[in-house]
Amino acid sequence: MSKDQRLGILFAIIGSMLWGTSGSVAQFVFTNKSISPLWLVGIRMFFAGSLLLIWYGISDGKKVFSIWKNRSSAITLLFFAFLGMLPSQLAYFMAIKYGNAPTATVLQFLGPLFIIIYLAIANWKMPRRIDLISIALALFGTFLLVTQGHFNKLALAPLALIWGLLAGLSQASYTLIPRKLLHELDARLVVGWAMLLGSIPFLPVVVTTKVSHITLSEILSVIFIVIFGTMFAYLLYLKSVQHIEPSTTGMLSAFEPLTATILSVTLLSTPISTPEIIGGIFILATAFLQSIGSKS
Repeated sequence: MSKDQRLGILFAIIGSMLWGTSGSVAQFVFTNKSISPLWLVGIRMFFAGSLLLIWYGISDGKKVFSIWKNRSSAITLLFFAFLGMLPSQLAYFMAIKYGNAPTATVLQFLGPLFIIIYLAIANWKMPRRIDLISIALALFGTFLLVTQGHFNKLALAPLALIWGLLAGLSQASYTLIPRKLLHELDARLVVGWAMLLGSIPFLPVVVTTKVSHITLSEILSVIFIVIFGTMFAYLLYLKSVQHIEPSTTGMLSAFEPLTATILSVTLLSTPISTPEIIGGIFILATAFLQSIGSKS
């Protein structure tokens, strides 16, 4: 293994751990009843999007607005912002609000399942054998996660399950919609504009919400989510794919739910049962299978 590959693996792991940590930090922030997911999503996307565009602008100057000069690119960007970025961010934090960071992060990994289904329908083609195995694993893992193995009851709050499934679905749209844009343009430009646009519907909530009794630790937590859990996590992801295959980065992203689980259990006393752990492993296995399948 070369030095560049080792560096890429390190970047991917640290970036995934920062994403996982931000989920647990968000769970902590929501203990303050006056801080809502809508407020946090608006703050996160506005400032993270602005920082990405500033970062891109410093290196490429006048090209910050270049994406708007092409009608097709502009339309795709709008779809990505409001059908990919916005629902992905909102559903994830709502799933944390009504459940917890570990289950929300794991359910978000159902994205490949929805991508498989979409591509099969769009191409009018039966999924590959490895895709069918992935679907079976994902469904069984989800069953264990939300029922703890009991057929007659839900161990997860219905709203947490619904928002978690929506997080997985929106993660699929987040992945599929901007493929052409990310191939043609710098990812900082695409994601920066998508975040900034996606934050617009939340700005009235951000401006009018009076956050009461907010402590210094909660302020620092919000800053962490914006800077480290979004900006630096994304920077490290970009750096990782420069040194290793995207499929490898995808597999290493399993450190995200692992980190969220460890921190939530140890620091926030989130209860996690054995069936939930097994279910999470089954769901994460789909990402590994899809990474392997993409190489074949």
